[in-house]
Amino acid sequence: MTRTLLALVTALTAISGLAPLNGAARAAELRVLTSVALTSALDEVAPLFEKATVHKLTIGYDLIANLRKRILEGETADVIILSRPVMEELQKQDKFAASGLVNVASTPVAVAARAGAPKPDISSVDAFKHTLLTARSIVYADPAKGGASGVYFARVLDRLGIAEQMKAKTILVPGAQAAEVVARGEAELGIAQGSEIVPVSGAQLVGPLPGDLASMTVFTAAIGRESNAPEPAHALIRFLAGPEGASRLKAKGFEPG
Repeated sequence: MTRTLLALVTALTAISGLAPLNGAARAAELRVLTSVALTSALDEVAPLFEKATVHKLTIGYDLIANLRKRILEGETADVIILSRPVMEELQKQDKFAASGLVNVASTPVAVAARAGAPKPDISSVDAFKHTLLTARSIVYADPAKGGASGVYFARVLDRLGIAEQMKAKTILVPGAQAAEVVARGEAELGIAQGSEIVPVSGAQLVGPLPGDLASMTVFTAAIGRESNAPEPAHALIRFLAGPEGASRLKAKGFEPG
């Protein structure tokens, strides 16, 4: 009888560890704020997390610059995932719980071409510069809108000394649409986060920017300071950094954090 009772208590304890008996704790509704660069990956990971747990996700996507501004002005969420430098800035402003920052994924600023087209030469800085100058058209995120890859690439053009030469054949998009423009044949080359290129049918990832032009964006997660569901929020971050989440992120053009 004692052994039977002990086994029952052990089973109930195990079950409660997976899904607490309190209804509110069992089914947390987590609000997530994150960069548009993570859209395709998180849209796929979210239902997997919801199936593996009892929690539900509501994900808001926006440009990093916009989310930075919104959070500094007081908006918050249970989980926030943005580029590492912005997250460190927000951490200094006391926007996160004391648990700190966790790197979950990274992706390079990369070149896109239309699927099936010959890959342009980006094997060196000089080759990349020549490719840009001879391309019929290029597309990237409007730096004025704050997209990370667009802001960075504008600096690359200045550094290469060809910003003025490229203006007449440049298409600017408001966010993560560069690969889609290339896929439609409206631009010959695109510059975007690798994770914004890989999921787009009709576009191919040529490769990251070469040599010392290379830039890797690291995405970092944290729990919002005012979150009412810190444990489920921790569970989401662990899921993203764990084997299943990491494999899905990798398939969308990310590397582990």
